[in-house]
Amino acid sequence: MKEQTLQVPEVHCDHCVSSIEGAVGELSGVDAVTVDLSARNVKVVFDEASIDLDKIVETIEGQGYDVGEGGGLIQLESRPE
Repeated sequence: MKEQTLQVPEVHCDHCVSSIEGAVGELSGVDAVTVDLSARNVKVVFDEASIDLDKIVETIEGQGYDVGEGGGLIQLESRPE
């Protein structure tokens, strides 16, 4: 599993949280998704063998939110399975 944190500067309310968490959480291969309003970011834990980061970013953008410049990458780390 990989854990990725993405900058999503337009996140500002509970509707934003629900929209992103609902859409990304339904993707096959996504284990967990958490939106942090105060940090304006989205943390996603996913199986990189099942889904790639581009699909996750595309899904967030499909909900009407831009992902920060350069993919908005903050950190990338492995999580034990």
